[in-house]
Amino acid sequence: MTLPNNNLNESHRCPWAKHELEIAYHDMEWGKPSFDDHYLFEMLIIEGVQAGLSWLTVLKKRAHYQKVYDGFDPEIVAKYDEAKIQSLLNDPGIIRNKVKVRTSVKNAIVFLDIQKEFGSFSKYIWAFVDGKPIVNQWKFDKGIPPQIELSLKISKDLKKRGMSFVGSTIMYSFMQGVGMVNDHLVSCPQHKQFQLDVSR
Repeated sequence: MTLPNNNLNESHRCPWAKHELEIAYHDMEWGKPSFDDHYLFEMLIIEGVQAGLSWLTVLKKRAHYQKVYDGFDPEIVAKYDEAKIQSLLNDPGIIRNKVKVRTSVKNAIVFLDIQKEFGSFSKYIWAFVDGKPIVNQWKFDKGIPPQIELSLKISKDLKKRGMSFVGSTIMYSFMQGVGMVNDHLVSCPQHKQFQLDVSR
């Protein structure tokens, strides 16, 4: 895993990364291509959880989510029964939204179906970008869109398969998070770093 870049300061990093958790996420994960199904499932779930909330709110609860969601193992989450769902809804360490919690179980089931159909979720999702990250050349963060035509296409396909909380904006954030899109500003060293990581 890429380590946090201690040589970066606020003038180098993308401007949204200010809190220590945001900085760690920015330096180690955001924009770094991932083809690991467990990580992709985790990001799919927490991006959906984040809907209507700040990303920092989710990052602060992420470690607890990883614990109570069994390491985000989709095979385990897909088998959550009503007792487990109620225990999650009573857990103050997560965002206790009934729809989001129940949706996470439903999405896990669909996730497994996609794995069976394509061999892995990674093969399915990365096929939308032909297996290679979209590398943008943003100079200012204000130019970065909240969604693109491709995220809408992915959203529609996932919804057709039965997933929820996978709207176009959520899916674009997911694409950024797992490195399908590199939206680091060109002035940010991680813009180049993650291109080097994927080319090795």
